[in-house]
Amino acid sequence: MGPHGLRGEVRVQILTDFPERFGLLKTVYVGEDHSPMVVEDQRVLGGRAVLKLEGIDHLPEAEELRGLLIHIPVGEAMALEEDQYYVHQIVGLEVWTREGEYLGRVAEVLETGSNDVYVVRDGEEILIPALSDVILDVDLEKGRVEVQLMKGLR
Repeated sequence: MGPHGLRGEVRVQILTDFPERFGLLKTVYVGEDHSPMVVEDQRVLGGRAVLKLEGIDHLPEAEELRGLLIHIPVGEAMALEEDQYYVHQIVGLEVWTREGEYLGRVAEVLETGSNDVYVVRDGEEILIPALSDVILDVDLEKGRVEVQLMKGLR
């Protein structure tokens, strides 16, 4: 986040697949302490969101927000279609093969552009592409992912 203009607006890099979500926001949570701030106005301009936040009316006030992240509560996340997941839902899940072999837990998700890659760790590290013929099932309730490893992944 950084200042935009002289009237206290802030420019925000869009990190969501749903830029229209900015039009739905009434409150955002700013910085590591998640300070609530009321959104007075918003627009998308040149691939970035521009927000007018209540109480931020001048450039120096907007400058104080430079580099801070905006957080959205999980309960306000945009609904996804079936078989789509947010990264925070995948990280931490146990990974098992179809044959019942435990591979570890998803430590992180790499966004490569073509498909995500799940970094699975349990002593060794395995990179598993998030492809439909590899990821057979994601069960959030059971906290696990079932996979069919491709040759050469180990």
